[in-house]
Amino acid sequence: MRVTVYPSNLKGVQLAPASKSSMQRACAAALLHVGETVIYNPGHSNDDIAAIDVIQKLGAVIEKNKDAIHVQSSGVIPIDPEMNCGESGLGIRMFTPIAALSNQSIQINGKGSLVKRPMHFFDDIFPILGIQINSNQGFLPIQIQGPLQPATITVDGSLSSQFLTGLLMAYAASDAHEFEINVLDLKSKPYIDLTLAVLNAFGWNVTHRDYKSFQFLPHAPLKAKIEYTVEGDWSGAAFLLVAGAIAGPVIVKGLQLNSTQADKQVLEALKNANTIIEINEDEIKIGPSELLVAFQFDATDCPDLFPPLVALASVCKGITEIKGVNRLAHKESDRGLTLQTEFAKMGIRIDLEGDLMKIHGGASIQACTVFSQHDHRIAMACAVAALCANGPIEITEAEAINKSYTHFFEDLQQLGAKVHIQ
Repeated sequence: MRVTVYPSNLKGVQLAPASKSSMQRACAAALLHVGETVIYNPGHSNDDIAAIDVIQKLGAVIEKNKDAIHVQSSGVIPIDPEMNCGESGLGIRMFTPIAALSNQSIQINGKGSLVKRPMHFFDDIFPILGIQINSNQGFLPIQIQGPLQPATITVDGSLSSQFLTGLLMAYAASDAHEFEINVLDLKSKPYIDLTLAVLNAFGWNVTHRDYKSFQFLPHAPLKAKIEYTVEGDWSGAAFLLVAGAIAGPVIVKGLQLNSTQADKQVLEALKNANTIIEINEDEIKIGPSELLVAFQFDATDCPDLFPPLVALASVCKGITEIKGVNRLAHKESDRGLTLQTEFAKMGIRIDLEGDLMKIHGGASIQACTVFSQHDHRIAMACAVAALCANGPIEITEAEAINKSYTHFFEDLQQLGAKVHIQ
């Protein structure tokens, strides 16, 4: 798919997309919950669809209607010898320990960039938990056979918190009260907060000591029927908010200000860039000031904010510095290099200095053709920057957005952007 975005002024109200981070965790919890779960405001991204398929392969029975998904589960009882997580990094890392609760042999697969993303974590940890594993030298496909036998373990949290999310869910469902998971150098703590929030909302009792040790406490029996509402997605909304900040004003609705999502920190960067922003309980109104200025931001715990913040920094006068580049190598693309490459085509200089990214903003954004690199957030970042370009910007392989935000271009159009989709 080729999408051309023209310089545009935006105005209007837009509802934030459903959070795929919340949705995928809700699907996992619904599988582990023996009984009925109703998931309201379900997401429809490719990652969400993959999560629904995985829990069906692992034994859940799904019924969909317009506003909700009904899940009936008796626990992890696989009906298929293979599960495919699509291109979801969270999906593969979260559902693999959960699938290992079964004593059946299961092959774990993915596609796209996921086959190049390292999974050595499982090779190191699973044998300690009594799980047989045969991986492709630390990459997909992976063959596993449980059942998982909880034990007190120490894991490395420096690569990704997603591995820990899967272990926390599997341990919680095992009622492993006498065991702990100890973690070294945990990154993306807010994502673990979200995992714990979902687990506790379902009725499990999981806590931690300074994110270094996680405990599984006794809890009351889970309710036979549990209802869970997926919250709005700060990751996807960050692109709407930046679009409003540089080409608005716009109003974004559907975001929880008390959310544990890491990408809520986008508000801090927007304020530091001197945007005009008004935050209310049920909506955020945002628009450009007379002068947007360069800012400093630490994205170590929220690396998915790099793409929208690069788009913002491109129109801010001065050199913006964003810390956390080391978290970008194992995304859908090597995002540090990808952002540098694609924004250079638009005339925006980006320097990578170790863990620091420097964006030279304030120059004219040039009309050109860019390549999404099959990365959903790169496609959206380029589209947002195009709103302030000196001419149209064409994005190739723009269907990459379907991974997280299927209706992104349509939502831009509803806000007044001129977008040609072919």
